Amino acid sequence: MQALSEIFDAALADFERRNMLRDETLRRSRELIRYCAHSIRAVHRHEWEEAERLLRTAQEAAAQMIDDLAQHPDLYFTGYTQDALKEMAEAHITYALVRGRPLPTPEQLRIEYPAYLNGLGEAMGELRRYILDLVRRGQTAEAEPFLEIMDEVYSYLVTVDYPDAITSGLRRTTDMVRGVLERTRGDLTIAVRQDQMHAALASLERELKIAQEGEAPDVTLE
Repeated sequence: MQALSEIFDAALADFERRNMLRDETLRRSRELIRYCAHSIRAVHRHEWEEAERLLRTAQEAAAQMIDDLAQHPDLYFTGYTQDALKEMAEAHITYALVRGRPLPTPEQLRIEYPAYLNGLGEAMGELRRYILDLVRRGQTAEAEPFLEIMDEVYSYLVTVDYPDAITSGLRRTTDMVRGVLERTRGDLTIAVRQDQMHAALASLERELKIAQEGEAPDVTLE
């Protein structure tokens, strides 16, 4: 029975180490999500330097978390770890799209494909918000290229037809993107038509003013 005692001692020591690592990973995942959320907020405020700083901090935190879990795939592939990495993908992709930069690759971010693609899909929700902000500022023309990006991303996501167990629920994310795309296209179409109507009314007003000035009678002084 001495062997059994040694086995239990070793098992309990292993469980303690793994539990401590799990707690630390939970803390880091919450921290990572917070950095990503703040970076996205900075993007919407056009605080580019702050957004870049937060993204760098998030990537450093993610790298540390990934390295610590290298020998613990059961903890690496848990929901909270992958959710945090998905948020990091979303933040980096949102920044890249808004700034017109090349998309970061999954390899550069050290993120698995399911988390990356789900982050890409969720970034479309942030892109919708960015588009609506442009429309509210009267920059409808500047918003149209972002709608094209959303359309292209959806056209790729919809081709992924694999079980949710493999894609981490990407089908649901794709459905969300479709809804966001349709609403954004409708909102932007209305904004474009309103701009066209305002331009037509302004043109008509100018023409009427010119016509009225042309019909004004000449006054001849004797």
